[in-house]
Amino acid sequence: MDLGSEFRLVESLETAAKLKRSMPRITKVTTRTGDDGTTALSNGCRVGKDNLRIEAYGTVDELNSVMGVAMAEGLSEPLPALLERIQNELFHLGSDLSMPEGEGAFSVPRIEERHTDALEAGLEELSRDLAALENFVLPGGAPGAARLNVARAVCRRAERIAVRLSRQENVGPDVVRYLNRLSDFLFVAARFENRARGVADILWDSRS
Repeated sequence: MDLGSEFRLVESLETAAKLKRSMPRITKVTTRTGDDGTTALSNGCRVGKDNLRIEAYGTVDELNSVMGVAMAEGLSEPLPALLERIQNELFHLGSDLSMPEGEGAFSVPRIEERHTDALEAGLEELSRDLAALENFVLPGGAPGAARLNVARAVCRRAERIAVRLSRQENVGPDVVRYLNRLSDFLFVAARFENRARGVADILWDSRS
C-alpha cells in the first residue's frame, strides 16, 4: 500500500468513527421532553411538532411503515429484497431531513445520487416484462399491490411536503429527486405484483 492509499484509509476510518459517534444510541423511548409539543432536530434545535421539517420526515416515516405493511402481505420476488433496501434508505432520508444545513450541522447519513440510481435500475428490472400502459391504472388488485399503491400515494405526499420545505429552507440536493423516483418505482412495483399474482391491470374508463 502506498502512502497516498494509507492516508485515504486513515481518512475513511476517521470519517466512519465520527459518523458512528454522531448516530443516536436509543436507551430510552419515553423522555417526556416532547410533552410541550416540541421536538429536537438532529442539530439539537427544538421546534414545534407541526414544523414543516418535522412534517416532512414524519411523512417519510409513514411511508416506510406502509411499505412494511405491504411487505408483510408477502410480495413476489424480487420485491422483498428491493423494498428492504429502500426501507433502509428511507431512514437515510429521514436523517437527511432532520439535519438542517448551517450552524450546528454535523455529518449524518444522507440520500445520495447513488440511491436514486439504484431505484432507476430497479425500475428497469421490474418494467422489463410489463405491458405498455394504454391508460391510467386504477389502484387495487392483489393485496400486496394495493398496499404498494397506498405507499405510492404517501410517497407523493412526502414529495410535496419536501418541495414546500425546499422553498423555505435548504434540503439535501437529492431528497426531492429520490422521492419522485420512488413514487414511480412503487407504481411499477404494484403492477409487477399484480402480474406475478395473475391479476390484470384495471384501466381507467374515461368514457364511463
